[in-house]
Amino acid sequence: MAHLKINYFSNALLKDCQMDVLLPQTTNDTTWDKNLLNDLPVIYLLHGMSDDNTSWLRKTRLERLLKNTAVAVVMPNADLSWYANTNYGLDYYTDIAEELPKVIHEFFPQISSKREKNFIMGASMGGYGAYKIALSTNQFSYAAALSGAFYPSGHNEILESFRPQNYWNGVFNQDDFDGSQDDLIHLAKQKLACTEEVPKLFDWCGKQDFLYHDNQKFIDELSQIGIQVDANFTNGKHDWYYWDKFLEDILSWLPIDYLPEERLC
Repeated sequence: MAHLKINYFSNALLKDCQMDVLLPQTTNDTTWDKNLLNDLPVIYLLHGMSDDNTSWLRKTRLERLLKNTAVAVVMPNADLSWYANTNYGLDYYTDIAEELPKVIHEFFPQISSKREKNFIMGASMGGYGAYKIALSTNQFSYAAALSGAFYPSGHNEILESFRPQNYWNGVFNQDDFDGSQDDLIHLAKQKLACTEEVPKLFDWCGKQDFLYHDNQKFIDELSQIGIQVDANFTNGKHDWYYWDKFLEDILSWLPIDYLPEERLC
């Protein structure tokens, strides 16, 4: 695959931003249909709290796993924003949910803008961001989370201990979080109320992860309002080893004609 490092100007943030992009490259060994290459499916891959746009490439087998699959991957940088329009005046949600897909289509017209070919996923904060963007827009048909941090405000003491309270106050309206545009259950109810098609959802979380009970609770809440999630809970911690291990499960779940690498054992 071709790997591109891109600096672009964000009108939402009024600053230069970075992203990494993977594109399938035609070689003597590929037999991809030209029509597919001119209407490429795309995965928007979101990072977590302590990471950036390079993390998925540095810490997983992503590029190797996708070398035989005709799909683009977009990895933006959201800093510590929780993919929100923050209280400190930086509109990361607008940048990534609304502006970035337009920038991608402008830079790479071969990448599809069709909902059925746009997918979004992430780990931890990125899992929250993936669900948030998929449920609040009509851009993505599939969304997946690994160890999704689905309750980022006032619910998980371990998560909140990662940063001081003034940081959390700068990102979210803590007192008005429930029922806000940052509350995933509220967004899911809005999606159902406006009769838009709900994206297909996938979630993995390890039973030894400090977010395990939050993931169980969240999926139960979605089920109660009529939204089903393809969930898989196994042994595992909040760690890149497990996110890399279960990345292939998501690639197989997505409608992208994923072609696994040959393995003899």
